[in-house]
Amino acid sequence: MRISDDRYSRERQRMELALRFLRHEARTQTIRIWTGLSDDRIRKLYRSYLSQVCRQLPRHRGKSPHQVAYFTRSQQLQLESAALASVLSLLGVIPPPAPGAAAAALPGLARGTQLCAAFEAYCAFVPAAQISFEHAVFLASALTRGDLLRLGSCAGCGCLIVSERFPAREQRCQLCSLAKIAGGAGCARVSDFRKPTPKVASV
Repeated sequence: MRISDDRYSRERQRMELALRFLRHEARTQTIRIWTGLSDDRIRKLYRSYLSQVCRQLPRHRGKSPHQVAYFTRSQQLQLESAALASVLSLLGVIPPPAPGAAAAALPGLARGTQLCAAFEAYCAFVPAAQISFEHAVFLASALTRGDLLRLGSCAGCGCLIVSERFPAREQRCQLCSLAKIAGGAGCARVSDFRKPTPKVASV
């Protein structure tokens, strides 16, 4: 392959990934970090994409999510965080533990594509999902760094959970915690605590 062809292919991959990020309402800064495109090119791509789809996409401003407490704010968010982390791990978005600045090497075209696939699978698996794409990016980065959040195992059933780096007590998933409070011996059924999912109109 000629050098010019290789550059064209890589540039096309950047544009395709940026469009995918835009569809998930990612901030300009996030798109720049993961694709390497300039802010000006991202804005032009956004305007061009809008003229094609003829609909408005929200453009979020300000800082990206940065508080790890968000993922443990409620029972529902803890369940969703564990589900999303599982998909991120299965699709290879979160790399194996390694010394050094692992999170700094996380953004890139290949992992960006895997990240989108993981988030889309999560949304399909969890109707009316509460975790946004920007929070998914933050979760992947935080779990990769491992300084504040980590992947662990529930002390009750062994399922994957997202927990603090150095928890002060034994970690259990929300279902096992509720079962323990209720006097049960094992993990409760997901259906016992799942909220009714409102029907959404097809797009």
